[in-house]
Amino acid sequence: MASDTETTELAAALRAAVRGDVAFSTTDRALTTMDASNYRRVPHGVVVPHDAEDVAATLAVCRERGVAVTARGGGTSIAGQATGTGVVLDFTRRMNRVLDLDPGTRTARVQPGVICDQLRDAAAPHGLTFGPDPSTHSRCTLGGMIANNSCGSHSVAWGTTADNVEDLTVLTYRGEHAHLAPGGAGVPAALRTAGERLVADHLALLRTGMPELPRRISGYALDQLLPEHGAHWARAHTGSEGTLGILTEATVRLVPSPPARALAVLGYPDESTAAEAAPDLLPLHPLTVEGMAADLVGDASRAHLPRGAAWLFVETGGADPAEAEAAARRVCRAATGTTTGETVVTDPRDQRALWRVREDASGTATRTADGSEAWPGWEDCAVPPARLGPYLRGFRALLTEYGLRGLPYGHFGDGCIHVRIDFDLLTAAGIERFRAFSLDLADLVTAHGGSLSGEHGDGLARAELLPRMYGPEMVDLFHRFKDQWDPDNGLNPGVLARPAALDDHLRFAPLPREPVPVAFGYPEDGGDFTAAVRRCVGVAKCRDTKPGAGVMCPSYRATGEEKHSTRGRARLLHEMLAGEIVTDGWRSREVHDALDLCLSCKGCRSDCPVNVDMATYKAEFLHQHYRGRLRPAAHYAMGRLPDWLRLTAALRLARPANALAAVPPLAALAKRLGGLTLERPIPRIATAPFTRTTEPGAPLPGGGGAAPAADLLLLPDTFTNHLAPEAGHAARAVLADAGLTTALPDGPVCCGLTYVSTGQLDRARAVMRRTLDVLEPALDAGVPVTVLEPPCAAALRTDLPELLPDDPRAARLAAATRTFAATLEELAPDWRPPRVDRPVAGQTHCHQHAVLGDAPERRLREAAGLTGELSGGCCGLAGNFGFEKGHYQVSVSCAEEQLLPAVREAPAEAEILADGYSCRTQLDQLGGHRSRHLAEVLAEHLPHGPR
Repeated sequence: MASDTETTELAAALRAAVRGDVAFSTTDRALTTMDASNYRRVPHGVVVPHDAEDVAATLAVCRERGVAVTARGGGTSIAGQATGTGVVLDFTRRMNRVLDLDPGTRTARVQPGVICDQLRDAAAPHGLTFGPDPSTHSRCTLGGMIANNSCGSHSVAWGTTADNVEDLTVLTYRGEHAHLAPGGAGVPAALRTAGERLVADHLALLRTGMPELPRRISGYALDQLLPEHGAHWARAHTGSEGTLGILTEATVRLVPSPPARALAVLGYPDESTAAEAAPDLLPLHPLTVEGMAADLVGDASRAHLPRGAAWLFVETGGADPAEAEAAARRVCRAATGTTTGETVVTDPRDQRALWRVREDASGTATRTADGSEAWPGWEDCAVPPARLGPYLRGFRALLTEYGLRGLPYGHFGDGCIHVRIDFDLLTAAGIERFRAFSLDLADLVTAHGGSLSGEHGDGLARAELLPRMYGPEMVDLFHRFKDQWDPDNGLNPGVLARPAALDDHLRFAPLPREPVPVAFGYPEDGGDFTAAVRRCVGVAKCRDTKPGAGVMCPSYRATGEEKHSTRGRARLLHEMLAGEIVTDGWRSREVHDALDLCLSCKGCRSDCPVNVDMATYKAEFLHQHYRGRLRPAAHYAMGRLPDWLRLTAALRLARPANALAAVPPLAALAKRLGGLTLERPIPRIATAPFTRTTEPGAPLPGGGGAAPAADLLLLPDTFTNHLAPEAGHAARAVLADAGLTTALPDGPVCCGLTYVSTGQLDRARAVMRRTLDVLEPALDAGVPVTVLEPPCAAALRTDLPELLPDDPRAARLAAATRTFAATLEELAPDWRPPRVDRPVAGQTHCHQHAVLGDAPERRLREAAGLTGELSGGCCGLAGNFGFEKGHYQVSVSCAEEQLLPAVREAPAEAEILADGYSCRTQLDQLGGHRSRHLAEVLAEHLPHGPR
């Protein structure tokens, strides 16, 4: 390991030599210690090259000092090859362009940092696509795909990345420029001659010693240099994992993309039967033949699948929907007799929903049925497709022998299996079993004529086992080829050639073995914060740059910086717990700064395949970080907002407070003192709270009295009570029209959300206990608790029981909490809302998306004739976030991603809906748009109007 002085000198030399960014801070290093594998290696620093000249300059500086260089794309590699101990070259920030796209020749020239989906989007207007499409296609880079020879679900139709590479431009560690193409004319003479001699001297071995199967990814593809393959130097280097040269440019092949697609879903009694059926479907020329067993499919998704315990997803294409559907039905007919059921899915939205289940499997498979952890390591071995059924039976038997569990799925048409296994990688005995299992499984794969890697490369995970697959003579050729191109061993050492042991560099090694003291209960992780942080496996769905139906991760899309992604923040928390790079624990400034732009939207809780909950982790960190210390002013101003509003109401100061807030100098002074951004006006406080201006509630069941007992308790949350009482009045009117009587709490209540989001967890618990005391009669009466404000409902569902796991009332209140629409659907199923018959625009609150779901709201809008979709994503205000100093621009960027454009483009007669007060405030402050709670719109159209 280099000394601090050597590292400082290295950074200075790089800054003098390159135009791009040289990032050697604690944060930069911590963000690149891991990829999506079990492995961790700590780099000296990161260089973001501006162009190929920067790459050459970086290599020159590192070569002079004997420092290793590792190329990194999206960091989604599963075998550890995107980690490095020297300088990491990050190609995602600058060298990320499609340089040229020629529809005539069906080729594209790209830089290594181009995201796969960006290339596919550029090709789509020409009816073309890039064939390889791994499940991480929305964030993995072409450079990484070429390094790993990635494949994806469509490889049965369009092959591997190597099959779609025309030529590559690389730089060797010694600075030699090589243009790799068939024939090798652009390869430096000495390297070309040495490679040709290596091949000529071992023709028989190269022709007979490499398994013939669609997904042979392991080792170097030296057979591509055989004369019968045209001495294809680009394909020989594809899959070399950055160990031979650093890619600076590539020309890749594009393929015609069928205008229409259909999906035949075939059910089978078990995965082995599905695997054995897959090869019989290949003569029908499908686009995919993907397999998945029931243990990876949730109940909601299973409702859309035919009967069975395993399924094949067989996609077909056509010139129009009818042709694609006909092809899918031919697949079903061909499979009849072996299946337990078949269905054809033609609606693109339904197809996409099913494909999301498959694509998220690399994350969801990291939890077994009982919630225990499972890990990669045997993520993608492949056997000849005809051998897949017997191999899976042998694989299951080996798991049983070792007392392990795994959830296989993958590319059945190509004989490639993905699986996460519940290895114990935390104890010496567990790691020893991991190693022994790996040796035996390598022998099983080889016995079936397979490849240790069928998609993601060997990396640190499997390269040690290459002699078991190829034998020592072939592996010796690999080492000699590596030495020809990188005699200094400066490019990604320890990977593929002369590898590290498969149980070295495990990322869990430096983590604490005992749970650290924390405030939240972390019930899904056994109360262990370290286990919660370990949830992030690095598949980086949070790095998707396209807004969609989900929420995660708005701050990353606003800044484009890894430290503002869910994965980046989880990596920093991992390093904080490890204590090697981030050394000051909960006091870490690096972690604090990365979490500062987290909106606590909770999008990751639902959209992350492994349900990382960064909002909770942020609250925990802030709680620990500021324990016994003075907090930022905004924590006192916004975090304790319920206290200030309740005091204002008690003293009847709303009118003078609003008047003072309307005086610009006074408002500016108040905002400065409160740590708030100057760009935003201070919201108006209701002159009288909802609880002061509404009728007394009905008695609770069992409470006695002549009045009818209440059907529900309407919770006057802080925002409804003090800032938007009109929503409360409207809700009571609608509930009454539905024949429901409401009770009100006999005292002040608060969900504690603002205290949680600012990490004031001791205060949050006190507030929550007081609320439980007030609501205990309603809980005893068994009535639902209706909450109009979605984030407050979400806090009662999740934060409350996780902060008060020792109070049984917390779980009872979480179970009793309902949204407005869910209350109507449950308690008044025969009631019909008034017809509004207008289009809608607006926002589904991010916490509702993440925690509560919005199906009842959708059905209620449909019954009222409110047509159209509300925006996904996050409005960007996110409670206190958008008001805090330093957050305004990110807040605006989030709003401009989906919400504001959708509202601006809505018809003039559209109803603008936003059940969340933050969303309504954001729409008003940034666009002057008047939006309302759904209850207000419905109340307006009641026969007698709102009461």
